[in-house]
Amino acid sequence: MTISTTTMPLAFSIFSQGLALGLGLIVAIGSQNAFVLRQGLRREHVGPVVLFCALADAVLIAAGVLGMAQALGQRPMLASLLALAGAVFLTVYGWQALQRARRPQQLRAAEGGGGLSLKAVLLQAAAFTLLNPHVYLDTVLLVGSIGAQQPAMLRGCFILGASTASLFWFSLLGFGSRWLAPGFARPAAWRVLDGLIAVTMFVLAALLLRHALAGF
Repeated sequence: MTISTTTMPLAFSIFSQGLALGLGLIVAIGSQNAFVLRQGLRREHVGPVVLFCALADAVLIAAGVLGMAQALGQRPMLASLLALAGAVFLTVYGWQALQRARRPQQLRAAEGGGGLSLKAVLLQAAAFTLLNPHVYLDTVLLVGSIGAQQPAMLRGCFILGASTASLFWFSLLGFGSRWLAPGFARPAAWRVLDGLIAVTMFVLAALLLRHALAGF
């Protein structure tokens, strides 16, 4: 795609729309953000987690803009099945967080990458990203439908803007959380964090379960 000097202002405007929309949707408390935050505080495979989440968002955004939004909109049963799978996953992860909160002596902010292997961490990141129906509803359907309304030659600018928002936020969440590490050197701080994560997971799981049951 070649952008001439006459279309540069419009291209920047569309890029800014994608950036603003992406930030507005992603800057919220959710299962994926909670996972990235905890990995950042643990300093455990932060770079790969941030890169995976950002790339996954970019792929989903591009898929939505290029036509996947319409395809999913015609298959409500698929959204219900995704909601059910996501509810199960979030319940399991919430239970694990609750167990960690009950054993604060095992929670150390300065732990290195030895807690989980890179493969295990990336599998969790994939589950939080791909088993969360809100990712598809927001990233694919909402962002995709708005991006699809842009001029065909400039849709790439919208995709780039929304993808940049994801990269910025996940980088800030993952790497910026290290500034909080001294406060999380105390087991009590990890007890609070994992307790909040557990509550967040259970609430989201309940909402997803309600969404899944409503679709059947």
